[in-house]
Amino acid sequence: MKKLRTKNTLVVALKNTYLFAAGLLLLSACQTKPQAEEQEAPAKPNIVIIFTDDQGYNDVGVFGAKGFTTPNLDQMAKEGAQLTNFYVAQAVCSASRAALLTGCYSNRVNIHNALGPESKIGLNPDETTLAEVLKAEGYATAIYGKWHLGDEPEFMPTRQGFDEYFGIPYSGDMWPNHPWQGTVFDFPPLPLYENETVIDTLEDQSMLTTHITERSVDFIKRNKDKPFFLYVPHPQPHVPLFVSDKFKGKSERGLYGDVIMEIDWSVGQILAALKENGLDENTLVIFTSDNGPWLSYAGHAGSAYPLREGKGTSWEGGIREPAIMRYPGQIPAGSLINTPMMTIDMLPTIAKLAGGKMPEKKIDGKDVWPVITGSSKQSPHEAYFIYYRVNELQAVRSGEWKLYLPHTYRTLAGREGTNDGLPIDYEQTEVIEPELYNLDTDMEETTDVANANPEVVERLLKLADGMRAKLGDSLTGVEGSENREPGRVATPE
Repeated sequence: MKKLRTKNTLVVALKNTYLFAAGLLLLSACQTKPQAEEQEAPAKPNIVIIFTDDQGYNDVGVFGAKGFTTPNLDQMAKEGAQLTNFYVAQAVCSASRAALLTGCYSNRVNIHNALGPESKIGLNPDETTLAEVLKAEGYATAIYGKWHLGDEPEFMPTRQGFDEYFGIPYSGDMWPNHPWQGTVFDFPPLPLYENETVIDTLEDQSMLTTHITERSVDFIKRNKDKPFFLYVPHPQPHVPLFVSDKFKGKSERGLYGDVIMEIDWSVGQILAALKENGLDENTLVIFTSDNGPWLSYAGHAGSAYPLREGKGTSWEGGIREPAIMRYPGQIPAGSLINTPMMTIDMLPTIAKLAGGKMPEKKIDGKDVWPVITGSSKQSPHEAYFIYYRVNELQAVRSGEWKLYLPHTYRTLAGREGTNDGLPIDYEQTEVIEPELYNLDTDMEETTDVANANPEVVERLLKLADGMRAKLGDSLTGVEGSENREPGRVATPE
């Protein structure tokens, strides 16, 4: 009997132990399930890209600006990253914007120079834009500002992935008030668009920065409960310069400084709207410009100091831009990033962050998020290739080296213009033999070291030949095998 009681006691104890353990497992599951759900992939980040027009490398406080202040951009850099070697693909409006939105070198998608009003070509709707990548992931998308990738209906932003559009279809100087109107140009009135409808023609652009900013803030408020992509390509500080009364006469630099201070105010308004709507911690904000300063406009142009030349050239002053990126908790505050990167890298980087699909057609950009976040200093590119005009391969940037290939470029040759808003003429000069510069030690590009580094020259020339085979080079007569057609206006049969 005693043994039987002992056996029964043991059975009961085992049952109780089992039930207790099962209870603990059930309780643990109940407690950990919500935590597991909280640890799933974070919400898709909001994306804001602020893209100014013709702003120089030197035209932000943290990049050394003089005569005006940019407190909001400086604070953005303090809270995020300042990028000192950030490039656009080409030093001109339309080509630069095509590269940013497609992740391709501009000549791959056959967008060259600056498209004029009623252009019969535009960004091909068959190309996949960053807006389309994000829209497929449930993002609300908007562009407020300057488009400049074709003004025919089939090329407009609302046909290229953007839900909303407010702004001008090309540069603000493409209007009847251009100083060369009637002699060189015959521009129509400058239209202001709401989506695909012209709602006004502009005689005065002084309130455009303000209206773009107001639209941007309203878009953030309306879409605070879903992921969004806000693209703000400001028409300023491209000539003609315009500023609202609230910033007129505020800087020591004159009208140009006033314009930059208003752009900085706009950045501040957008950042404040993100904070006020609880979106600050889950938004990547990128600030940069489409190309360097239009130096022939002198007092009405910015500064690329200490870089050489400006807009319309492949020298550093034309394509290296001030760039700041901010994403709290993801980009370390106060970062200084010296590794080269380019606007073509933004699409694949942002697509990965948003969990989006890459375009089916080949692109040139690569994911640079490890560089942006500081986990790597190594560029995923062996080199960047600098084209200009219609498919001219003019330079190659690889690591600290930049090789210039023979080509003709424009320069003021040290001459200074006026402060009346009128341009002076450029001179044309040539790079006759390949020239090599070490940008780590000579960012001003004052000393050609090609003769002292023949092995570097040879390596970069081989890289240039490889790219010529892909995208061609009109300077050497090479036709590429990978160039794609732009969009073309259908002609009636």
